[in-house]
Amino acid sequence: MRHLRTALASAIAGLGLVATLGAAPGAAAAPAPTAPSASTSDTVAAYTGSSENAAANRAFYDAVMKSVAEKRAADPGAQAVTVTYSASNAPSFRSQIASSTRIWNSSVSNVRLQEGSNADFRYYEGNDSRGSYASTDGHGRGYIFLDYRQNQRYDSTRVTTHETGHVLGLPDNYSGPCSQLMSGGGPGPSCTNAIPDANERYRVNSLWRYGFAAATS
Repeated sequence: MRHLRTALASAIAGLGLVATLGAAPGAAAAPAPTAPSASTSDTVAAYTGSSENAAANRAFYDAVMKSVAEKRAADPGAQAVTVTYSASNAPSFRSQIASSTRIWNSSVSNVRLQEGSNADFRYYEGNDSRGSYASTDGHGRGYIFLDYRQNQRYDSTRVTTHETGHVLGLPDNYSGPCSQLMSGGGPGPSCTNAIPDANERYRVNSLWRYGFAAATS
């Protein structure tokens, strides 16, 4: 994607923790800072979401819309928009990232994930009290952070596929059922579903097919 001359504020959306705003776009150029792991009780309590999380979801969606607009403008005739990622900074999760990529590429048709150079977003791993989360400015400087502790407690492929869903424009819905990928950790650790449901697939396809018109209207 083309680089903007002015930086946009990043938006963060997590699997099961309250999302926050305001990280600089340049933060994706280096691994996310590590922090002490949150207690299990704190993590579970945060699954209810908050007004800050709702604001982050909206800002994240707006950033993705700008990304769609740039991708579509660069190649308006393309059937699918290609979004490139790097997994080099998350070697422990290479298998889960590959599974997440296969799941999304087989579930939607208007956007395709592909590992490669000049990445639009990157995966990182480590310890963070916020758990796993995705952050993007919508212009090729995004990243997904995969938290060790959370990936031990919850199904790791579901965590990874959920966070990748944010990059594709989906918000959290912690109150949803296990069959809904973006319900994240809401259904509890016993939920291992890593497949987006029909509504989630439709939303991603619509966004990456029609996002350009919506973002420029």
